[in-house]
Formats: sequence, C-alpha cells, structure tokens
Amino acid sequence: MLPAQAKQPPRPPLGLPTIGDLAATLHFAPEQGHIWLAGRRMILVHARTMGDVRREVVNAVGYDRARAIFTRQGYEAGAMDAEVAAKLRKGDSVYDAFSIGPQLHALEGAVLVEPLAFEVDVEHGKFFAEYRWRHSSECSAHVDAFGVGHLPGGWAQIGYASGYASVYLGRPIVYREVECVAMGHADCRIVGKPAEDWPDAKQDLRYMRSEQLTAMVEAPRVPAPVRALPAKADRHRIVGASSGFNIAFDMLRDVADTDAVVLFHGETGVGKEMFARNLHAMGARADKPFIAVNCAAIPETLIESELFGVEKGAFTGATAARPGRFERAEKGTLFLDEIACLSLAAQAKLLRALQEGEIERVGGSRSRTVDVRLVAATNLDLRAAVAAGSFRADLFYRLNVFPLRIPPLRDRRADIPLLIEHFLEIYRTRYRRQVTGFDEQALSAMLSYDWPGNVRELENIIERGVILGRDGEPLRLHHLFTSGEKLGEQRYELAADGHVRASGEAVPGSARAGAVGALLDAGTPLAEVEGAMLTEALARAGGNRSAAARLVGLSRAQFNYRLAQGGDRAA
Repeated sequence: MLPAQAKQPPRPPLGLPTIGDLAATLHFAPEQGHIWLAGRRMILVHARTMGDVRREVVNAVGYDRARAIFTRQGYEAGAMDAEVAAKLRKGDSVYDAFSIGPQLHALEGAVLVEPLAFEVDVEHGKFFAEYRWRHSSECSAHVDAFGVGHLPGGWAQIGYASGYASVYLGRPIVYREVECVAMGHADCRIVGKPAEDWPDAKQDLRYMRSEQLTAMVEAPRVPAPVRALPAKADRHRIVGASSGFNIAFDMLRDVADTDAVVLFHGETGVGKEMFARNLHAMGARADKPFIAVNCAAIPETLIESELFGVEKGAFTGATAARPGRFERAEKGTLFLDEIACLSLAAQAKLLRALQEGEIERVGGSRSRTVDVRLVAATNLDLRAAVAAGSFRADLFYRLNVFPLRIPPLRDRRADIPLLIEHFLEIYRTRYRRQVTGFDEQALSAMLSYDWPGNVRELENIIERGVILGRDGEPLRLHHLFTSGEKLGEQRYELAADGHVRASGEAVPGSARAGAVGALLDAGTPLAEVEGAMLTEALARAGGNRSAAARLVGLSRAQFNYRLAQGGDRAA
C-alpha cells in the first residue's frame, strides 16, 4: 500500500458519498432530443447491441486492435468527466471529490462501483485505489458475444477509469481488471496505480495510445513495419491519448513509410515540428538527416541561399561555396516551418525542386539532383494566402498532398496529464531536481487554463516550475504561473433546473435565461408575467381551456383558477 497524506485517512468508509448532487444534473429534454448529465450531452443506447457491435469490430480489425479502440473511447469519456468533476465538489475531501467519476459511471448506466480501498497523496504523486464492479453492462455484453474466457472484458470501462484518474490527478494512472465476469468470476474487481508502479504498464498503455497499434497489427496498406521512435529522440517524442491526438497520430502512421509531401496545419506551439520529427523517425529515411528550417526566422534576402546553397562569389561576402538545406537533407527529410513566409521567388524555386527533384545554388549555373522528402507546416490559411496573391496556387496544390491538422491543446485536454509527466521527467533529469510532482491547486490551474501557447507554453511552464521548485516538495501555483498568465479558471455551478453549467452560462438548449433576465431588468411584476402567459396560452389554444392548460403544465381547474385570480388582480 502507498503512504497517504496525514490529513487524508488511509481508507475511506465503505460506500460512496451521496449521489444526490450528481443525480440532480441528469436532465431530459425530449422536445429537443437532448439528454444532459453533468453538463455533457449524452445518449441512451440499447445494452444488447453492445455485444453485437463488439463482435463486429473484433471480426473487422482483430481482437487486440478492437480492444484498443474501445479502451481509447473509454479513456476519452473518462477524461471528459474529470474536467467537470474537478469543479463540482470543491472543498470536499479528495475521496468525495474523486468519487464523482465512479458515481457518474453508474449514472451513465455502465456499472455499479463499490469502493474497497483508496489511498492518495496528491502532492507526492502517490495513488492506490481498488473497486468492485457489479452488474457491468460491458462485461455482460462481452460474455454474450464471446462467452467466458481467460481475458477480462471491461475494455471501455477500464479506459474510462484510467482516463478519469489520469486527468483528475494530472499524471498517467493505469487501472487493471484483476477479476472479471468474463473470466468466470462472480463480479469484476479493478486496481488503479500510477503507471510507473506497475511492473509492466506498457501492456496496458498500449491500448490507450495510437503509436502502439501498429506493433499489434500491421496495417495491410503499409508495406513495411513502421519504425519505432529511437530512444535518443525521447526529447522530441509526442505523447497523448485524446481522440484529437489519436486521429492525428493514426494519419501520421499511415503516411510515414511513403515519400508523400505532408503539410501540417495548426496554431503556433501545437507541436508541428515534433510531429514532423516523429514522421521522419517512423519512416524509411529514419537513419538519414532531418533538417528543420523556420522560414519566418530567416531574412527574405537570405532564404534562397539558405535553402538552395550559394556558389563562391555569388554576392559580396560569399567567399566559399556552401551547400543549402536541400543538399544537407539528402536522402532524408527537409522540414519547412512557417512556409507561408517564403517570398514568391523562393516559392518558384521550391516548386521546381518538388516537381523536378533539382535545385540550383544562388550564383550557380548548373542544376543539382536532390533526393529529399519535404514536410511543411503553417499556422496560416494557405488557401486565403493564395486568394490574396501572396502564395502561389501551384505550389499550394503541390504541398497539399497530405494535409494533417493538429488540434490545439485546449481541444485535447486528455493529453495534458501525459504531457505534464513527460516534460516533468525531462526537466527533472536535465536540471537534477527532485521535485515530487504538483499540488492540487497547481493541477487544477493547469487543467483549467486555455493554453493559448499550446504544448510549447505547457513545456515552458513545466521547465520554469522545475527550476523554481524545491527538492522533496511538489510544484505549486506560484512556481508555474509567474509571467502574468490569466488563469481564468472555469467555475461550474448547479442550476435549479438540474443542469451543471459554467458560472454565468445559460443552460444548454434553453432560451429562457435571456427572456427572464429582461423581465427582471424591466421590473415586471410576477402577476403580470403569469397573466400574460395564461392569456397567450388561451389565445394559442383557440379559446380551448383544456389545451391552454396543457401548454403551461397545469390542470384545467388550476388554469381556470389562476386565470380568474389574474383577472381579479388586474381589476
């Protein structure tokens, strides 16, 4: 067992906190086709179809890949619930607040969760939890589809538990099903610990991360196995488990072993160069050079000589011939970041290099053949640049062979715990610091912050925190956000109608908030509002009082009484 904080009991009392606060967030709006739970739109599905869908997916892609797909779906769902859960029981014990996840899982109809053990020391990254699952819908569907076997069947549920705990605690947490009805046990039992506390966590993490899928099942359309990223390139390894990350990584894997031009789109700081380095490391040119050029950082007068090289005497100061980036990247990959910054003259030469595989040095008179895979990136809309005349249309279409969008970090918050852990380990090693992790306030701020600078900003803040932190202590808020970042932590509140919503935000799907606010601002008396509603309902019902009563949710007798009272008040 792991040590607990002094202020936290080593074990919670058996049972979960009252679920009333969460049950109140379940809201049905059939007239709109909406179901809301804890501020998230939900759907009801037939449990009996789950086994059929699972059987179809297993038959289509194989057992291991199907398990990965369901686990990743569950991970994303758990991560989404954790974003709201961290705000709902502020000030409660860690156990009560964390229990929102298991309770939401029950409200969603997945499984009844019974706590067996819970020990946590957030500041030092210690965590141990054990739960019993009863009436698991997924495991029952697995048994219906495949019968009882030697492997557990709660794939999505384990993904949910791992995703929820990882985002809530801000570090990779792995849950494992140690007993399961799909293995012949009466109930299911799960244990959760930090990934590094499991001796073989990679066996579980591989179901949550796209890069592991290729190792399990080689895609038929890829003629050779995709190469793993070399250990020496760990600084440039991309990590993530969100759906946005997985979609991008799956596309990266598909194109890795080709020589197709890849054009990365995304905001500044999302990691376009990291993706480009991984593309190179996974492809057939991995043992050849990777040359990166930031086109925005090179003066326009020098960009051509930097890319294509220069001959001796080509201009004042050119005292020797010098190869350009194309020649230096021979047989490898040339990455052109901020490609929209290239001058029209440089664009013309780049187009020739792409089309003909030839370049000509500045001041030179002969062409040189080059064998380079080109990868480009931009944070601008190149189509708009083409329309504005600042970017060549023919070059755009030549670059746009395989466009790949990398979503901003605010749209893939499930990646934040993995990125935090990744960068923390890098900078603890680099600066020889023994900080233990993050306190709760720091974690909450990082999960709530919008990250306008994306992954680059997150990395910089972690590096700053490690430098400022003290050995043997967790990183705190003042170690991380010291440069005037506006945290703008999102606060949530429970509305009277059962919705969970951001403070000041209108209830999802409701148009009443604005109208009610206008009436209050105008000082309209309640009696006048009620009388107007009853009169309007009667008019819409064509004088039929029974129909009018139904419009406002009253019986006919109640409607007649209130209408008469309104008349008396008006008199």
